[in-house]
Amino acid sequence: NADAVLPRVGPVAGFGAATPPDARMVKTGFDPAAYRLNLHLQSLISSGRLAQARALFDQMPHTKNAFSLNRMLSGYSRSGQLAAAHQLFLSSPPRLREAVTWTIMMATFAAAPGRAADALALFRDMLREGVAPDRVTVSTVLNVPASGTVTASLHPFTVKLGLLRSSVVVCNTLLDAYCKHGLLAAGMRVFQEMPHRDSVTYNAMMMGCSKEGLHREALGLFTDMRRAGLDASQFTFSSMLTVATGMGDLHLGRQVHGLVARATSVHNVFVKNSLLDFYSKCDCLAEMEKLFDEMPERDNVSYNVMISGYAWNRCASRALRLFREMQILCFDRQALPYASLLSVAGSLPHIGIGKQIHAQLVLLGLSSEDLAGNALIDMYSKCGMLDAAKTNFLNKNDKTGVSWTAMITGYVQNGQLEEALRLFCDMRRAGLSPDRATFSSIIKASSSLAMIGLGRQLHSYTIRSGHISSVFSGSALLDMYAKCGCLDEALQTFDEMPERNSISWNAVISAYAHYGQAKNAIKVFEGMLHYGFKPDSVTFLSVLSACSHNGLAEECMKYFELMEDEYGISPWKGHYACVIDTLGRVGRFDKVQKMLSVMPFEDDPIIWSSILHSCRIHGNQDLARVAAEKLFSMGSTDATPYVILSNIYAKAGKWEDAARVKKIMRNRGLRKESGYSWVEVKQKIYSFSSNDQTNPMISEMKEELERLYKEMDKQGYKPDTSCALHQVDDDLKLESLKYHSERLAIAFALINTPLGRPIRVMKNLSACLDCHAAIKMMSKIVNRDIIVRDSSRFHHFKDGVCSCGDYW
Repeated sequence: NADAVLPRVGPVAGFGAATPPDARMVKTGFDPAAYRLNLHLQSLISSGRLAQARALFDQMPHTKNAFSLNRMLSGYSRSGQLAAAHQLFLSSPPRLREAVTWTIMMATFAAAPGRAADALALFRDMLREGVAPDRVTVSTVLNVPASGTVTASLHPFTVKLGLLRSSVVVCNTLLDAYCKHGLLAAGMRVFQEMPHRDSVTYNAMMMGCSKEGLHREALGLFTDMRRAGLDASQFTFSSMLTVATGMGDLHLGRQVHGLVARATSVHNVFVKNSLLDFYSKCDCLAEMEKLFDEMPERDNVSYNVMISGYAWNRCASRALRLFREMQILCFDRQALPYASLLSVAGSLPHIGIGKQIHAQLVLLGLSSEDLAGNALIDMYSKCGMLDAAKTNFLNKNDKTGVSWTAMITGYVQNGQLEEALRLFCDMRRAGLSPDRATFSSIIKASSSLAMIGLGRQLHSYTIRSGHISSVFSGSALLDMYAKCGCLDEALQTFDEMPERNSISWNAVISAYAHYGQAKNAIKVFEGMLHYGFKPDSVTFLSVLSACSHNGLAEECMKYFELMEDEYGISPWKGHYACVIDTLGRVGRFDKVQKMLSVMPFEDDPIIWSSILHSCRIHGNQDLARVAAEKLFSMGSTDATPYVILSNIYAKAGKWEDAARVKKIMRNRGLRKESGYSWVEVKQKIYSFSSNDQTNPMISEMKEELERLYKEMDKQGYKPDTSCALHQVDDDLKLESLKYHSERLAIAFALINTPLGRPIRVMKNLSACLDCHAAIKMMSKIVNRDIIVRDSSRFHHFKDGVCSCGDYW
């Protein structure tokens, strides 16, 4: 019998008059035997002797009660014995299962990976058995990792129970659940309807706003919280630092740092880590390092943030030094920031470092863990080893949305766009919901393929999934429409965005730049400054690119100097390349030479290719020869510089020099990249090469082009045979021009699309002068907008005029 294994507990057993009743006495109905057994049961569980506790529990046939059951379930839950807890729960009589019992079991399932659905099923079973949930139960269910739909379905239930009026804890949990699922509008309604709010309420709402990029709204909530006299907690400061990071507002972040320094209750490592993260993401490495050096306490997160900051800024040696320091300090090897080191390896990219980290993960048995496994997929993708990335993806037992997104992003980064789309479909079939990062990657795939039909479908899906209000999804859609030749829809997307960030503004500036509308790009840049957004390196790269596409040399130099003098942004090599390209296009080769001499980078193929293109425009044979020799010496496998130099000689009538360059190209095993174009018709891509005789509709396309050429002849069109730079007679030159790939694509679209619909053609190379002139006339004859995206920009032909103003 149970009494035989129990120690005597003296006066408690008889409930002497001096012994006040406690909760355990009340729970047992003032039964001394039950009280004594539960007390011993609790002692065994607290000391970790679960097997003995279970033996005692099983020996309590008459005295066990809900209190006993709940203690036993809690013991199993804390020790991670889910199966034992579930078996005990199922075998217990229904009379013992009270709201607390169900809640403990739900919380146990919710804490177990991949068992969220079981927790929700338990809640439904609880209701079916007629057990009324309390506020703790509802809060537990709302904290279960589930979809936003589940959260929305629980909302009316909380109203019915009257919990939204009586329990600020339940309100905060519901609000937090909505915010975590990106359902900010629903969260804001809960916030506004709450009769009482505390600091937790404001923290949840601020974090929800900052997570969705609504940083100004989050800042307003912080102001309201201060006016309400509520004390800021560590989570408040963390949220505000996220806001400052999102806004790129270094001054605001430093103000928050000052508030933290003055606060007396939040000098802990959590807040210091948030400050480290802020300085890291603002590229303030000096301040980040100073704060880290002054921290009296550092944890794994502190080192992880530092290493991530170094990874972002490509400071590989410093990141590795800190990693070794963590090993020397004997941090738990299982908790070292392997994911951050893999990020370093991917950003460099350095496959050697990546493989070393992978080997350590395998030895520790961590390679299939979620965070490390996802980081391996990302690292191998960035190092161009997609087969290894795919192997790690397939080896993961529990593929989360992050895993799928990492693999999809890897395919997009490596140009395997069709594979990315296929995997996205597989992800949906597997029942996983894409998040905003997934949408950003897959929308990028549709924009790279210039599949506007697919892009519009993704737009609709983004709306249905509730991610349309996200500034990140909105920016990705904006970029997609711009790259698919739909500038008006891109601008409409920008205008309809509820909140914008610097990425949104950069996308619009870039769109105008690619469409050759430099004045509009500069106007948007000034608007960005007017609304308080700080330009970054990408912003200036887009502005300089816009100047380059329009030959605005003076404006280009102005913004190049403004970038460093006004905003302290050190120019990248890309910024110098834009300036050199702009100066070269207007024939300012003296300034090109000067820029090359002051540039703090080694010149590269991109810069010399730009100079070579400028030499082609202005017929500068001497500098062209220098540029070509530079490119040849760099060991480039690209045949383009050979072709351009040969064409420059051919255009000048120097056929022997042209032939000599082509011979060198052939001897080195290089071939000119074939030009091809593609067009989307009825959500299917059709590709064409020049004078393509294999296409089943080639006869119809040639007939359509011949019809157009007759109309063009009547309007004075004269083919530019200089674009056919071959030593052949004029008839063959004319024939070679007539069926360039973009012309075939336009003819196919004219035959297979309704009258008046815009035609969008994509081309892998730049269009020749004659095609540009021909398409201008075609747009006027057929009365259609024709948008052609070549290797560097868009040409929007309408009524016989091109958006580039014949400058490209």
